[in-house]
Amino acid sequence: ASDVYKRQPNNLMQNINSYIKEHKQRFLDELIAILKIPSISADSAYKADVLETAKVIKLSLEKAGCEHVEICETDGYPIVYGEKIIDKSLPTVLVYGHYDVQPPDPLDLWLSPPFDPVIKNTELHPDGAIFARGACDDKGQMYMHVKAMEYMTANNELPCNVKFMIEGEEEVGSVNLSKFVAANREKLENDVILISDTGMIAKDVPSITTGLRGLSYVEVEVTGPNRDLHSGLYGGAVANPINVLTKMIASLHDENNHITIPGFYDKVENLSDAERSEMAKAPFSLENYKDALDIDAVYGEEGYTTNERNSIRPTLDVNGIWGGYTGEGAKTVIASKAYAKISMRLVPNQDWEEITTLFKTHFENIAPKGVKVKVNPHHGGQGYVTPIDSIGYRAASKAYEETFGKTPIPQRSGGSIPIVSLFEEELKSKTILMGFGLDSDAIHSPNEHFGVWNYLKGIETIPWFYKYFTCLLYT
Repeated sequence: ASDVYKRQPNNLMQNINSYIKEHKQRFLDELIAILKIPSISADSAYKADVLETAKVIKLSLEKAGCEHVEICETDGYPIVYGEKIIDKSLPTVLVYGHYDVQPPDPLDLWLSPPFDPVIKNTELHPDGAIFARGACDDKGQMYMHVKAMEYMTANNELPCNVKFMIEGEEEVGSVNLSKFVAANREKLENDVILISDTGMIAKDVPSITTGLRGLSYVEVEVTGPNRDLHSGLYGGAVANPINVLTKMIASLHDENNHITIPGFYDKVENLSDAERSEMAKAPFSLENYKDALDIDAVYGEEGYTTNERNSIRPTLDVNGIWGGYTGEGAKTVIASKAYAKISMRLVPNQDWEEITTLFKTHFENIAPKGVKVKVNPHHGGQGYVTPIDSIGYRAASKAYEETFGKTPIPQRSGGSIPIVSLFEEELKSKTILMGFGLDSDAIHSPNEHFGVWNYLKGIETIPWFYKYFTCLLYT
């Protein structure tokens, strides 16, 4: 234990701040270079770009001081693995991130090209924010860990072992990661998993994500006549798949915005009044929330607040819908087919495969005569809640206290990272979610961005986690 403490210099704050100041422009330039690569995992047209990004991440890990860095092939996109083992008797932190990004559509809503990063000052980011697809989700946040690693190895301040596992399929459901983890349990053995793919309440209100919702994602297809029909000759005489689909989707919620699928809520965890009261203590302005989104009212399940609706309650949303003629001008046609993509965000105890089955059965049952319905499951994952009394959580809390000067608030997130529950099942270790993004960063949306201050603050804070996690294990 004494050797461990020798690795924890009292002047860590001064050292890392000086290092960040000295290398700030390089840190930004390196991230911008990665953001220029359109690593869109959902679109096979960008396969070469996704593979190129994996090579760049491999090189970055090597330069940061990792050893045994390799590109691990899967049935899909590769996983970049690297490690730095300084002493097998010391604890090991496994860092997870992803290098793939969401499609940038709709392109016409971007104020600057999504893969031509620019730094612009904003009201929330007077020091500038990097505007690009993947800036916050997750290239910027993943790269904070690479630069924090660089600092610790360059200055001989790495107090424990570290492993990196950076994948290229998170945005399409981490299709092959589960196979990789199951086949490499010994290689990935660790004492805690560290992820930055979440956010915090505000720049002056640090928070640690303690819960994630699960996900079930499906695509539905409604087929009517065997070909597109003239709407004058056939309108009113045959079922219109688009009309039918919209009615079916509308029926999935009742007048209180409660999901109507039988059995959907059977395993939903209902938080106590005391827990809900604790959640309500987090700073939140409903008016600011509405102003930021340019809406005049919020919307959701009756009986719950906005912060509860987007974190501790399950949801069902249409993510895309199409069919018929959508080009310029008019075409009077009854489409043969209509389609929709639907996601369901789930809370702990809801099994995503069970929910997918419930949805499929219900959606097929409510289809009227005259159409055929097909439900195609895409991907999903379980929800996750992490305890706030673990050594990992305490280490993260102390790290934020060092760099923000205040104790972070535990907060449940409405987002999903399906592999987190997989990690606990396969690797038997807890995950700590140290995110530095903001709700306003527009992830998955046009004009995604990540504050320069947030990026550098992450690099500053992460080494403190390593310090405290190692120290707390020995006290």
